Amino acid sequence: MKRILALLLTALMVFALAACGGTNDPKDTGKTPDTKAGDDTQQSGGELAGTYDIVVWVAENAVELTKTQIAKFNETNTDGIKINATVEPVSEADAGTNMVTDVEAGGDIFCFAQDQFARLVLANALAKLGTNAASIVKEANAAGVVAAATAGDELYAYPLTADNGYFMYYDKSVIPEADIDSLEKLVADCEAANKYFSMELNTSAWYLASFFFATGCVSEWTTDADGNFISVNDTFDSPEGLIAVKGMEKLIKSPMHLSSSKGTEFASGAAIVVTGTWDYEAVKEILGDNMGVADLPSFEVDGKEYHMGSFNGCKLMGVKPQTDAVKQAALHKLAQYLTGEECQMERFEALSWGPANLADQASEKVQSNPGLAALLAQSPYSVPQGQIHGSWWDIAKVIGDDVKAATDEAGLQAALDNYKAKIEELFKLDSSALLFVGAWNDWNNADDADTYYLVKADDGTYSLTLDVPESDYMGGRIVNPGKWDNDKGFAQVTTGVELVKDLGDDNPDNNIVFVEAGNYTVTWDGTAVTIVKN
Repeated sequence: MKRILALLLTALMVFALAACGGTNDPKDTGKTPDTKAGDDTQQSGGELAGTYDIVVWVAENAVELTKTQIAKFNETNTDGIKINATVEPVSEADAGTNMVTDVEAGGDIFCFAQDQFARLVLANALAKLGTNAASIVKEANAAGVVAAATAGDELYAYPLTADNGYFMYYDKSVIPEADIDSLEKLVADCEAANKYFSMELNTSAWYLASFFFATGCVSEWTTDADGNFISVNDTFDSPEGLIAVKGMEKLIKSPMHLSSSKGTEFASGAAIVVTGTWDYEAVKEILGDNMGVADLPSFEVDGKEYHMGSFNGCKLMGVKPQTDAVKQAALHKLAQYLTGEECQMERFEALSWGPANLADQASEKVQSNPGLAALLAQSPYSVPQGQIHGSWWDIAKVIGDDVKAATDEAGLQAALDNYKAKIEELFKLDSSALLFVGAWNDWNNADDADTYYLVKADDGTYSLTLDVPESDYMGGRIVNPGKWDNDKGFAQVTTGVELVKDLGDDNPDNNIVFVEAGNYTVTWDGTAVTIVKN
């Protein structure tokens, strides 16, 4: 999952955890949940002391390190807190889906990719930070990561990493270092060498947005305190947006442009690939000493240069709301520790995870890492990936194809006008309706056709009869339009189980995947899914 955050080195702050002492037993307090139990000032006088049995979800490669860090927290905290943790391997990509499906069964502390944030807030799966805890987090971490953990004016999660953004790898045997700042020169170098310039522009809004950010365009989405999208400030369809697509067409219309973000393209004739830190080892293995790493280049339109921007995303750590307010406060203490300066640096050293903590970002160790150094160089041009409407990704990625097909400036403007019209339609969607989104409608969860909407019957059930065409992946799930709900899928099928595949761990999004093509009636009764083959 690559909708993620580059390092934003805007200031140097030193992170110091606040702690208070105590020895009281928190068990059977009878207290009601406190949504601000993360505030250090709200539990004092020893109320946190005691042993807590909890479940922690982290990435598989971080399990052992997390166990060690929790053991150190037990030894060093001055509140008398003892954490008895079961640390389970659950990827950041899967954690959000699992939590939304069953919050009660989810981890007490869990790590997740920031694009899962909005639906976790909607599912009441995140306990808000208190005033003091929020202040500590805001001062110690990159502003973009903090923004990704914020809904309304409230902070709901702790920054874990800030290493998920993109930059440029290049083959030094093909690309002169003197050319790396100019898109036009890089395209010319690739064409002269008959090598690919690989950047995913035809199939990914995440990458093509870099041209719009270069010219100052924004797509800023506003959510209410419950995580619902209520408005958007989008300026892609503007004079600045027209400049952006004029820059984009210089690359996308090149015969050597390849719409891919895979570092392995270097083995197939690429001289440049725009991707992220996750591809570092693969690229290094292919190019060896010829591997070059740099921030993105600038392009020129009408005599003015524009440095390509980028999205930056992150990974976050959340605390599940607890019925015991004291236990919740203790969990917030642990989450503060696990996402503090020391623990973030330990993860960098052991796992090469890029820290969100500003002091860690400024360290010589982090800045000497080639991939993270490129992210730092790109960071002044990056845009924090806040909460974005789920349908935006499908709407915006079409711009690439429209720009490639355009034959003149009017065609470029038409591409932007088409985009704007679809954005405006988003807020006309009935979010209470149900849509069977999947391979059959190209995963368009803002589908304006009636073909895939479930119809409500007098008995309160929702049904849809549809043709499932033959394809490599005949899957999908029932969602609210414009959202990526995952609680009405395979796990909820009670009748017709034999008609769908059980993919086990290979189905993190809880999709209903049909065994064979055909005509089916799918019914949702509020609890279960029934499937009948016609």
